[in-house]
Amino acid sequence: MSFFSFGQSAEIDVVLNDAETRKKAEHKTEDGKKDKYFLFYDGETVSGKVNVTLKNPGKRLEHQGIKIEFVGQIELYYDRGNHHEFVSLVKDLARPGEITQSQTFDFEFTHVEKPYESYTGQNVKLRYFLRATVIRRLNDISKEMDIVVHTLSTYPELNSSIKMEVGIEDCLHIEFEYNKSKYHLKDVIVGKIYFLLVRIKIKHMEIDIIKRETTGTGPSVYHENDTIAKYEIMDGAPVRGESIPIRLFLAGYDLTPTMRDINKKFSVRYYLNLVLIDEEERRYFKQQEITLWRKGDVVRKSMSHQAAIASQRFEGSAASESALEQAAKEESGINSCFSFF
Repeated sequence: MSFFSFGQSAEIDVVLNDAETRKKAEHKTEDGKKDKYFLFYDGETVSGKVNVTLKNPGKRLEHQGIKIEFVGQIELYYDRGNHHEFVSLVKDLARPGEITQSQTFDFEFTHVEKPYESYTGQNVKLRYFLRATVIRRLNDISKEMDIVVHTLSTYPELNSSIKMEVGIEDCLHIEFEYNKSKYHLKDVIVGKIYFLLVRIKIKHMEIDIIKRETTGTGPSVYHENDTIAKYEIMDGAPVRGESIPIRLFLAGYDLTPTMRDINKKFSVRYYLNLVLIDEEERRYFKQQEITLWRKGDVVRKSMSHQAAIASQRFEGSAASESALEQAAKEESGINSCFSFF
């Protein structure tokens, strides 16, 4: 608004060039609701128009310049005053001067690097947005438009299974096996539980998918665990030699790709938690980290060549794959004890 409501003011609108054809994706907001935003991938060009509409036609609007920015930023909720920008691009649309009638300005950010996936969590938010601004001496006029970025990954066909034996001495001995350690977001977890020794009265067994969000560094580290899914795999007492099959479909759950040390600000990891409950309501658990990734689908065929190359940033790197597996082992090693809750 104009100072004391006198003089000229304007409204700003940002419109993408491919708004009619570009796909939208649902994304969770801070209040937990979901809304749809235009979907982009790493390496894609972002272009469009900025419409500046004068509220009082015939009166001039003086300004110190008109610009548009493409911003990628991380906001930690416990430190809301500081926004950590990892992408910051600026295009000047007009030099200082005046506008006497409504105008439209074209903009283009070519092959923009968007290294991380959009994310809204318990303690952190990673967002991308366009911000158009008419710079004025007393009060700027600005408009923001959020977009959503998805990161696509590919992994080698070799995907080792998870197989472990756990138990309590002379009381319980089980062996569990999952078919893979890395799953795309619409994958199916297939596995089996084998009971080798059962001397306690188990009445219930389930598998939980746990999301662990870690924010901050050093003494200011916050861990937030969120149980995304609970899947019952057994109701009743098992006997020695029994085998329980597991088939868990991931597509129905609100999952994101695994994120490791994003811009040195936060991480998001996922774990399969095997839980047994005996007749005295004691809980035994075994936790194992898994890697989740977003698989390219038909959308990928229409992506620009640069975006397609960027989406394969993890492909074929044996060294990085080894590093990921080592990191997973170090992290899961802390939580791999079969114990009471």
